[in-house]
Amino acid sequence: MYITYEIIKSSRKTIAVEVRQDGSVLVRAPRNCPQPRIDTFLKEKQAWVLAKVEEQKEKEADSMKIQPLSEAEQRLYRDKAREIFEQKVSYYAQMMGVSYGRIAIRDQKTRWGSCSGEGNLNFNWRLIFAPAGVLDYVVVHELAHRKEMNHSPRFWRVVEDTMPEYRKYQKWLKENGRGLHRY
Repeated sequence: MYITYEIIKSSRKTIAVEVRQDGSVLVRAPRNCPQPRIDTFLKEKQAWVLAKVEEQKEKEADSMKIQPLSEAEQRLYRDKAREIFEQKVSYYAQMMGVSYGRIAIRDQKTRWGSCSGEGNLNFNWRLIFAPAGVLDYVVVHELAHRKEMNHSPRFWRVVEDTMPEYRKYQKWLKENGRGLHRY
């Protein structure tokens, strides 16, 4: 079976394949990587890619079965999210020794949180449907940007110093995050 994919070439050293939430396939490869090498890589990963594409299709089908929330319900959840995130940000900022600006609650389709250069924080209100540890992880992740405005090894050390078990929450979000958009 042939796999349709988008390719992005950059200064990276290895080839990687990603199946996005919509089921599309993205291949990242070094700039000088020959097409036959990419084809061989995809052939080796074909079973995994096809399984992931199918998994995303099933998640999409499941998500269509749930009725979306009304505007009033969304407002209530946003208000609750603001309250929760303000408490968590205050707690972790003090623990991490960082400051922050304003906190905004958003409805983003592709981001769970963000941190601007000025220290303003944005959080996706739908996270309140995730386990509490996942919210903690997103808060710690964004506050870690107050020390390292990148995703370098130093950044991940800041996250790990505050939350040694962050990988399990990161994994949960990667595997289950799409389902949070059902509401």
